[in-house]
Amino acid sequence: MNHQQSLQRAIDLGNKASDLDNEAVAADRKEAGSGRWPEVLQAYRVALDNWWFVVKYEQNATLKKQLTERIKQIMERAEAIKNLIEADEGRANAPPPPPTAPPKDGGGATLSKTDKDKAEGGDAEADKLKKSLEGAIVTEKPNVRWSDIAGLEGAKNLLQETVILPVKFPQLFTGKRKPWKGILLYGPPGTGKSHLARAVATEADSTFFSLSSSDLVSKWQGESEKLVKNLFSVARDSTPAVIFIDEIDSMCGSRGDGESESSRRMKTEFLVQMQGVGTDTTGVLMLGATNCPWDLDSAIRRRFEKRIYIPLPDLHARRAMVDIGIGDTPVELTEEDKMLLAERTEGFSGADVGTLCKDALFAVIGKVMKATHFKRAHRDGKAMWTPCSPMDPQGIAMKVMDIASDELMEPVANVQDFLAAAGTTKSSVGADEIARNEAWTAEFGQEGS
Repeated sequence: MNHQQSLQRAIDLGNKASDLDNEAVAADRKEAGSGRWPEVLQAYRVALDNWWFVVKYEQNATLKKQLTERIKQIMERAEAIKNLIEADEGRANAPPPPPTAPPKDGGGATLSKTDKDKAEGGDAEADKLKKSLEGAIVTEKPNVRWSDIAGLEGAKNLLQETVILPVKFPQLFTGKRKPWKGILLYGPPGTGKSHLARAVATEADSTFFSLSSSDLVSKWQGESEKLVKNLFSVARDSTPAVIFIDEIDSMCGSRGDGESESSRRMKTEFLVQMQGVGTDTTGVLMLGATNCPWDLDSAIRRRFEKRIYIPLPDLHARRAMVDIGIGDTPVELTEEDKMLLAERTEGFSGADVGTLCKDALFAVIGKVMKATHFKRAHRDGKAMWTPCSPMDPQGIAMKVMDIASDELMEPVANVQDFLAAAGTTKSSVGADEIARNEAWTAEFGQEGS
């Protein structure tokens, strides 16, 4: 029997036990002591044996966790029935089992969402869903400042107006002058959209939720929209709050005939929550990021009041990105060298410039590994070894592995290393992608640079 067949067998046995359980509950309601509880308990025991076998060989960590939760529910029910059986035979003092059996599993290789929480009350389910969202709250600041982002002054100013100022100067935002509730950052990949969100998380004195589609899309029927609803509920309880969803197009794409009912309901819940129908969304900002704004559903697009295009960096931004990419690593570059690099990287995204700088800095390691000769040098009064040309009169033939780890002095990256990296590093953004973003901006968005 393969794993798929084992899973189906466990589902069938669980359903059989659930049916017997419900029949026993119904019989007890008609006449006390139906006498069927031992049969129900045995059915659950057989089902549990099969569930444990399935879990043992399940490779998918997410599904394994869900199956384990299912086993826990069955065990709780079986334990309640066992206590009932062990009580007085007359049932006069016997503790009643839970009012209903665990719900049956759906057919096929996937499981349906249990309705256990419905029997226990909606509050328990809401608390459980809210707790599952606690991991999305960014508790440690990412340590990305506005100054760490080169260019994009328009986007930075808008985010400061929306997130920072309302907290510090609430008197500025009265009457009809309310902060924006939805901001969409879009543009080619690697231009700084997620970096801007990290800066918001660092600079803002707000509760910051960072999510992706995996945090909100559930295999359980009906749970995705509940997660969305509870996300906004938790955010409203934690104001001021920022909800950041990266790659939002993966969840809120255009609705079509081939779309699943679950996906459609989740988008509808997003629309309701972003609109704030029947609820007060004051102090909650929805911040989305996407590389494909044209894939967004038109109704979702409208909910984002400000749609900011994050373009490729201009010359001065690329010049600043060279400094950011180098950081505090020692290099031999003049101001003219850095401007030359900025000119050579026309069409590069911020991520591309960062890759170029890292490539150039790693060239130093290549020099050390390939060196056949080293010579003496001094740093802080200590004699060290540094790579040199085989023609250097002070050079001594040796390999890097012949040198003690605390006696190696690495060379410093120079302009030749950076120009060589610029010659091999290619832009990750195509011209057609830029044209499509610019066309969408002309129709729906605004510049953020």
